[in-house]
Amino acid sequence: MIFFLSLLVLTGLAWLAGRMGVTSLREGRACMRVALTVALVFFGADHLLTPQRYLPMIESWMPWASTVVALTGICEIAGGLGLLVPRLRRLAGALLAVYFIAVFPANVHNALQGLSVDGLPVSAWYYWVRLGFQPLAVWWALFSAGLVRRPFTGGSDISLRPARMHGRHDNG
Repeated sequence: MIFFLSLLVLTGLAWLAGRMGVTSLREGRACMRVALTVALVFFGADHLLTPQRYLPMIESWMPWASTVVALTGICEIAGGLGLLVPRLRRLAGALLAVYFIAVFPANVHNALQGLSVDGLPVSAWYYWVRLGFQPLAVWWALFSAGLVRRPFTGGSDISLRPARMHGRHDNG
């Protein structure tokens, strides 16, 4: 849930920057994309710099746990940065959605085992509540990449091809 709180705070800061004149942050989708990028780069770097925080989530049931933690950190950083590159944005969003689904078993394992992870609350409820937010991460990646629309507006933009620019910079 710390990740999701980070997304909300970073989105708010990006929105404020847009209101203060940063033209590339005038649209909500762009603010959400920048927030997701910053959060993923931060937490991805944390995977690489302090892997011992993440090892308890997987080391008892997944082989090569240290390698998996490093690879997940690299995936987070690469996916986040990919969102900023218009030609890679849709692919990055789709792959991040797959990534968020792929790490879900580790989060379930953590909730079932009641593991204590450095920097996260010790309360068991935290890990169970966090599971409910996982679909939000999938949607956030897809929405910020322009692959889906806001909820309840209908339709999606499923193509992974880069959006056409029509002679303008894609800020949205």
